[in-house]
Amino acid sequence: MSDTGPEGTAPRAASVGRAGPRPAAAGAGQERAGIRLARPDVGEAELAAVADVLATGQLTMGPQVEAFEAGLAHAVGTAEAVAVSSGTAAIHLALLALGIGEGDEVIVPAYTFPATANAVELCRGRAVLVDVDPETFLARPELVAEAVTRRTRAVLAVHLFGRPVEWEELQTAVPQEVVLLEDAAGALGATYRGTSCGALGLMGCLSFHPRKIVTTGEGGAVTTDEAELAGAVRRLRHHGITAGGFDIPAPGLNYRLADVLCALGIPQLERLDALLDARERVAGWYTERLEPLVGTPGASEGDRHGWQAYVVTLDRRDEALAGLRAEGIEAQIGTYAVNRLSAYRDRGAFPGADAAFARALALPFAATLTEDDVDRVTTALARFV
Repeated sequence: MSDTGPEGTAPRAASVGRAGPRPAAAGAGQERAGIRLARPDVGEAELAAVADVLATGQLTMGPQVEAFEAGLAHAVGTAEAVAVSSGTAAIHLALLALGIGEGDEVIVPAYTFPATANAVELCRGRAVLVDVDPETFLARPELVAEAVTRRTRAVLAVHLFGRPVEWEELQTAVPQEVVLLEDAAGALGATYRGTSCGALGLMGCLSFHPRKIVTTGEGGAVTTDEAELAGAVRRLRHHGITAGGFDIPAPGLNYRLADVLCALGIPQLERLDALLDARERVAGWYTERLEPLVGTPGASEGDRHGWQAYVVTLDRRDEALAGLRAEGIEAQIGTYAVNRLSAYRDRGAFPGADAAFARALALPFAATLTEDDVDRVTTALARFV
């Protein structure tokens, strides 16, 4: 999911803290409170967990990292989870663990947050863009099949905004020797036919940015059933140092996630189901009001959406974006058409990605949003449809 605004601008940072008492309705001469794009659901439990870590004096490389990893592995249903400093770091390390390098191709959707493609290029591989369905925002499996060459090492499947990829169609589209990886940055809690996103591919890559269902401020993780790959990711996140601490067989990076940040995430992870239920409730309010007016998001039958964001499609997107912001309602583009960015303009034409980029609008979305908030957003949006 996009964490920055259109063409290099950035939204105001999502604030931390559970919603407090609602302010009184605005009267004459009284300004209405703004509605944030996102607000993490954190409070006393997270404050206490962070305070406990601060009291120990061990802020990194301590027991909270292992506890957070164990909780993640349980939530996703994989044998291993490795916490790292961001979702981008997770993708980068997953690719490095596979040995992706110069001359290797990795297939990436043309409509995604640029980190997906950037991580491939930073490994000196080539991000091969494929077009998406502008309604689901997901890569089209038949185009993935057409993009495979003898240099193709992997496909990075993006569960964009929390909607699960059609996994069986994707598996059928590529040869067995092509590795399927998941960019599940916004899909913690989502499921495809009963299997958690993050447990479908050889490795899954998660993000814990403040717009995600569980946040550590900044952070990410790699999930996998393969102990050897998990071990490689652990070495690479810690400069390449071996478990014994006396050798570096290959250079690595400092992509560690601090104990104090893991402590922030653990209480949220413990109530993941409740957080997802709350987001589903807010999504339901939006859909009930907007389904007759704009394109609304959802998941395929048998799947569970992760609801990282609520992203609609409409023709007058730019007008709606400006109009909502003028009323104190934070909104944002969906994410980027990667092919429109200067670094990737040589990759071809992608009309589906272009259409998604032009029409997608992310509305304020959080577990703490009230039905009154949703009424205010949808009333304002209705003026532009």
